Amino acid sequence: MLVLVDDAGRALGVLPSFEASVPWWMDTTAIADGARAHHGADVAVLRILTADRPKQPGGTVVYAAQAADAETLPLKPVPDDLRALAETDHPLRADYARPGGPLATVAWATDELGRAGRGPVTAARQQRTWNLSSIWRLDTATGPAWIKEVPPFFGHEPAVLRWLVDHGHAALAPSVIATDGRRMLLDHIPGEDLYGTNGSIRHAIAADMHAIQVTATVDTLLAIGLPDRRDLTARLTEVIQSSSLADDPRLRGLVDGLAERLAQVASCGLPDTLVHGDLHPGNVIGTADGRRVILDWGDSVVGNPALDIVRLTDGLPYDEAASIQREWSGWWREAVPGCDPDRAITLLRPLIEVYYASIYADFLRGIEPSEHPYHREDVPDCLGRAAEQAS
Repeated sequence: MLVLVDDAGRALGVLPSFEASVPWWMDTTAIADGARAHHGADVAVLRILTADRPKQPGGTVVYAAQAADAETLPLKPVPDDLRALAETDHPLRADYARPGGPLATVAWATDELGRAGRGPVTAARQQRTWNLSSIWRLDTATGPAWIKEVPPFFGHEPAVLRWLVDHGHAALAPSVIATDGRRMLLDHIPGEDLYGTNGSIRHAIAADMHAIQVTATVDTLLAIGLPDRRDLTARLTEVIQSSSLADDPRLRGLVDGLAERLAQVASCGLPDTLVHGDLHPGNVIGTADGRRVILDWGDSVVGNPALDIVRLTDGLPYDEAASIQREWSGWWREAVPGCDPDRAITLLRPLIEVYYASIYADFLRGIEPSEHPYHREDVPDCLGRAAEQAS
């Protein structure tokens, strides 16, 4: 169901429910297609209002949206509870989730493409919007371009992309046409995401990321705004102790030994560096010529590089994961003689799900309550897996 609002945020009416072709709540392509097919409406989705399930996919979901031709649509009256949700502002709301926000961003990107000699824009199509980003595809006579807009807690992503280019890693990063605050206009990357790829591809991704990490320095990364995650003791302790699983003896055991374990990680001698934070193959685009481009740097932090290799090898058969990790450890021993990367992996592995739980907890603190269903279950899910692994 879509509650349409005007530029002032006043609820105008409701477009009756329809079934979207994709069950993932943030997939606005499916929502826009359904609104057009069922109601002849051309909509821009702003944000989620309610969901009848604790987490996606599926269920009945209500969104706030805008439509240029709202007055001509078969709108039904807005129930009082939905009107209150649609019209009430919230300080944590992203700019792209506010009335007029998406169209303002598309107008900015259209102007930037014109300045870059890439206009005119022949079509603008919203791909995704949720608490972590808004994505639009813009078609032009010279090929497509993409808009990515992020919330404040991912606001360092444009700076990371600039850093990658400035430090010789342009081939591994999206090509930036223009940035404005938390808005990025990106060139199209041909190819497909690498979800489900085998160990050889992940080995290549590990090599790509290592090449980036050995060139990074802590002071430079902190200066461009990356979060500092060099000491995880307080963060990981807090996310466990504030959760519903705080009394689980397996997690209490992790907390009791946390400071000593992390001190041992530091003693392994790996330098703190640029950590991608979510380095799985789905965040990498592979091209026909073998090029790989690493996407979605919003989770990036300053921290231990072993966090990335554990994430990258997650889900692989033991032998494949161990092979990649041996190679990765060899690269670091060559770059930093005397370090012990293998031990760092062994020490950090039991904490990786707790680390992910801390990231989701950050998301929940940074988004308005109506969007909590996107992540409410992620913290206990991660801590549950951490407890199982600690058994």
